[in-house]
Amino acid sequence: MICVPIASTGADEALEKMRRASPLADIIELRVDRMPDVDLQKLLAARCKPVIVTNRRREEGGGFAGTEEQRVELLKEAVRLGADYVDIEAATDPGLKKGLRETLVGSRSQLIVSWHDFSGTPSAEFLRAKLSACMAESPAIVKIVTLASVTADCLRLLDLIPCARQQGQAIIAFCMGRPGMISRIMAPMLGSLFSYASLEPKEASAPGQLTLRQMKEIYRSMEEGQDDD
Repeated sequence: MICVPIASTGADEALEKMRRASPLADIIELRVDRMPDVDLQKLLAARCKPVIVTNRRREEGGGFAGTEEQRVELLKEAVRLGADYVDIEAATDPGLKKGLRETLVGSRSQLIVSWHDFSGTPSAEFLRAKLSACMAESPAIVKIVTLASVTADCLRLLDLIPCARQQGQAIIAFCMGRPGMISRIMAPMLGSLFSYASLEPKEASAPGQLTLRQMKEIYRSMEEGQDDD
C-alpha cells in the first residue's frame, strides 16, 4: 500500500491535494506540522481514504513551531474527530504519550509509534532494541525509518519487518535518502504495511521519497515482468 503525505498553506489547498491523491493512494497522511492554522475538522470530514494525522516533532524532521503540549493536543483533537491513525514519536515525553493513549480509549483511532534517524542507520542490534522499545508502547503500528548512507544500510533496516511480523506486530520500515529508494519499493513486498510517496517531486516529505506516479509505475512494471515469466 502507498501513503501520500499532504502538507499545505491552507485548507483549500490541502483539500485539493487530498482530492488528487485519493484515486491512487491507499491511505493519506496529513502533516499538520506543515499546515499553519490547520482545520482538522474540515479535512477529516472530506476524506475518502483512511487518514493518518502526524504532527512531527522538529527533532525528527517536523516543522511544528509550538510547544510539545500543543503538538500533542492537536493529535488528541484528531482522535476526537475520528482520525483513522495518529502518529506519535517514541521520544515524546512519557506523560504526553500517556495523555494521548487515554484519549484513544474508546475511539476509532489507532496509534502509530514512530522513530526516525536522520543521521544514519544504526547497527542491527540497536535497531532491534528500538523495535522492542516501540512495541512496549502497545501501538497498532510501529514505524522505524533511518537514513541510508549506502544501499547496504537498507538490509539492516528491512530486516526489522520479518522480525516484527514474527511477533505479531504491524510495522512500517524503510530508509530515507537516495541509497534508500530501493527500500521504499521493497518494504511493502516484505510485509511493511505501506510506503510513502509524494504527489509531486517538490512535495516530498523526506529525502529520497519517490512520487506516487513513480511508485505505481515501478510496481506495474514488476507485475508485468512476472506475467512475462
